[in-house]
Amino acid sequence: MNQLPRTGLTQPGILTLSVKDKAALSAAYMPFVKNGGLFVSTTKEYRLGDEVFMLLTLMEDPERIPIAGKVVWVTPRGAQNKRPQGIGVQFSGSDNGATQRKVEGLLAGALGHDRPSHSL
Repeated sequence: MNQLPRTGLTQPGILTLSVKDKAALSAAYMPFVKNGGLFVSTTKEYRLGDEVFMLLTLMEDPERIPIAGKVVWVTPRGAQNKRPQGIGVQFSGSDNGATQRKVEGLLAGALGHDRPSHSL
């Protein structure tokens, strides 16, 4: 199984997510969410609709991408099929799709294929 992207809290309400490889990004990406989204493994409790702010690092890129988002998916602890606990964060449309395009560009050729996923 793919290693989950590392996440942590740098301040209350701010998540950090570091995705090290394409397989982990593919498993975390939620293409079925409007504007795209990412699954973030976390033990912190969130509710649907919670606003979150995330600093995202993608693979070898040293840039940390600031993402405002909303919780649209919650996988509770002890979920079926040993799915990891965490949340799905929908990207805000305020960046005009830049984050979604960046993620999908990195996943070129991998979207639409049967792939392991942390959500569906």
